[in-house]
Amino acid sequence: MARPEREPLARRAAAQLLDRVRAGEWELGRKLPGETTLAAELGVGRSTVREAIRDLAGRGVLQPRQGAGVFVTAVDVPEDWDAVLRRAGIRQVIEARIAIEAESAALAAERRTPADVRRLRRALAEREEADRATGNDGVAGLVDADLALHRAVVAAAHNVIMVELYDGFVPRLRQAMIELLRLHPRRRAVDDHPEHAALVAAVIDRDPDAAARLSRAHLDTLKETLA
Repeated sequence: MARPEREPLARRAAAQLLDRVRAGEWELGRKLPGETTLAAELGVGRSTVREAIRDLAGRGVLQPRQGAGVFVTAVDVPEDWDAVLRRAGIRQVIEARIAIEAESAALAAERRTPADVRRLRRALAEREEADRATGNDGVAGLVDADLALHRAVVAAAHNVIMVELYDGFVPRLRQAMIELLRLHPRRRAVDDHPEHAALVAAVIDRDPDAAARLSRAHLDTLKETLA
């Protein structure tokens, strides 16, 4: 029973420490007092202080250094990623996608493996098949197949950070694309499959300039349509 009791205390202690960092009590790069001093100031045990420090270290505010102490590495906590995406407009999301996907496409053309080629061809075929489906379910399937193809291009760049960023954008964009195609079915009738096929071909042919250009052009068109 002791562990559940200590967790809320640790969260409160972390919040108090963060407030003091934000207030400028300890400047960037400064060393915090020792655990015993902090425990007395916060009215908690040393184990709770350690948990609070681990919490803030995981959020990038503090950094424990072996044998040296705990130091301030940021004066605030970055805003939650989901909150940033909820506040951002579709145009901003697509602009970020352009920055990530155009570079990813160029890197994919340089780094793609035979396994990547197989995944790209399969994703392209699945997108083409989804494009032939009808009804509301067909719209959602097409959007999912489209986003899966774009993710396959990003994944072929073999950069885990780019994949994580792309995966963060998908939920924000997916519903907007589904709603657009349901409200404006004529937009779906526009055949952009050749654009996707050309992008995949550029990656497979190891042409980074063409891959980046095609990726950017496609997403620019999407931005003008959705924004």
